[in-house]
Amino acid sequence: MRYCINCCIHLLPNDLHRQCFRCRGPDHNYQKCPACRGENKIPLYTDSKQMKWLAVLEVRTDHCESWNGLFCLRKGKLCSLMFGLIIMTLVMVSYILTGAKHGLLLIPSPFHYGAFASNPSLMDNESLSDMKDYYQPSKMNISYVKDYPSIKLIIDTITSKIEFITRQRPDLEELRKQEPHMFSVIPNKFLPNSKNPCWYEEYRGNTTTDPYATNSYALYSKRFRIIFDYLRKVFWNHLYHYKDKHYRLRCLPHFYIIGQPKCGTTDLYDRLRLHPDVRFSAIKEPHWWTRKRFGIIRLRDGFHDRYPVEDYLDLFDLAAHQIQSVLQSDAVKERGKRNNIIIGEASASTMWDNNAWIFFYDNSTEGEPPFLIQDFIHAFQPNAKLIIMLRDPVERLYSDYLYFASANKSAEDFHEKVAESLQLFEGCVLDFSLRACVYNNTLNNAMPVRLQVGLYVVYLLDWLTVFNKDQILVLRLEDHASNMKYTMHMVFQFLDLGPLSEKQEALITKSPASNTRRPEDRSLGPMLPTTKAILRDFYKPFNTKLAQVLFDDAFLWKRT
Repeated sequence: MRYCINCCIHLLPNDLHRQCFRCRGPDHNYQKCPACRGENKIPLYTDSKQMKWLAVLEVRTDHCESWNGLFCLRKGKLCSLMFGLIIMTLVMVSYILTGAKHGLLLIPSPFHYGAFASNPSLMDNESLSDMKDYYQPSKMNISYVKDYPSIKLIIDTITSKIEFITRQRPDLEELRKQEPHMFSVIPNKFLPNSKNPCWYEEYRGNTTTDPYATNSYALYSKRFRIIFDYLRKVFWNHLYHYKDKHYRLRCLPHFYIIGQPKCGTTDLYDRLRLHPDVRFSAIKEPHWWTRKRFGIIRLRDGFHDRYPVEDYLDLFDLAAHQIQSVLQSDAVKERGKRNNIIIGEASASTMWDNNAWIFFYDNSTEGEPPFLIQDFIHAFQPNAKLIIMLRDPVERLYSDYLYFASANKSAEDFHEKVAESLQLFEGCVLDFSLRACVYNNTLNNAMPVRLQVGLYVVYLLDWLTVFNKDQILVLRLEDHASNMKYTMHMVFQFLDLGPLSEKQEALITKSPASNTRRPEDRSLGPMLPTTKAILRDFYKPFNTKLAQVLFDDAFLWKRT
């Protein structure tokens, strides 16, 4: 259907319509034309419906109408498509940039750390099988290789700030002021006829009194309640009666396995337990010196009531009962023999974890803790023996990551976490001393991986400020894995343990390795070669100092 654009008259298919000015030509009189003057306007009908001519906007000829419509349609679609692409591009760029910055990408980001700014708990166990695992070399990820130069600058900055400064040891009176209750419970002298540090303590309860009713270990952990239920049943039978008074034998450990986590401490603990003269606390890792005495069960859960020293001593009651049986035997009484049973404790956090100090000790100097765990242990047990098991800190860190990470574990994720942790550590050493950063609770909680645990020499030097070198035995997990019989003999000799029969020795040295790596962690393969190179550079100056202190180049870990 066609209409004239000037006078809006319905045109027939063959009608040329020459009635109006524009249709007829220049001779048309505009003033006389009724259609142009607006007179005698007639309504138009489109498909039998009345329609005012003013509603008709434009009329086109048949041959142009379809093509112009198609052109407009195509033009609209093209504009919409271009606008959509622009919006999608902006969204993707924003997602990649923000995701890479905050580590929120679901896939490894192609944008890794370039130039970094300088600002910024558990069963700690390990397996021997980690040392024997064989992995096929992984393919080099080019994007991660590009990280190395920028991260190397961070490591160079950290290395330039390393200073091994001897700490000032606090005097005994300062320690007494900090822990008066502990000093009131533990005496300064022990029984002379016992190799293990023990003493008798008066028990003022009666037969109906529950000696473990308030023990925090029993209250907060269901798995320890069975042990304490047994101790309750036999408690009264092991009291020593003298002059109408009752005494219980109290004991501290003779030796401590103090570290490090993921370095084979569990395997060493399990083998030492098989020795007939060795006993351990009721639980492997009480973590009392480092955490429980401050009220820390898990750092992420905040603080609870502090565990008193009595709760810690209760953990050695099983061993104390056996020692008392030996002390009360006729052979010891008549012949003056000593008790040769010794007690051990194996909390792998003892060597390094001083994170709680900042919440309890106010008089710190430039961010360094005024008191460390070893200060208090030495105050009560100056003759204590300490065993340390170490491994290549690079491999230790990866094993630690695999053990504690909960989800999305991968070599790429480990690389990202190492890079972020190095950045945070650099920010700290630029403003504080090395010791202040190593014992910095805020920094240690912020780092995605526990880089600081592998700085073995920093902790060892602090332990050597209070204990003599011959009181500390330092072992390597690599040696323990390759020649277990030799390392166990070193431990037996260090602890002055008696000789073993061939059967007993075979039982200790040939038992399967403890705490092996989980199958799902094995399947992840090794860390990226670039990550390993970065960590080797970071730990190198610390390993060099450690080898110098111990006079043993094996602690350089060049061949691992």
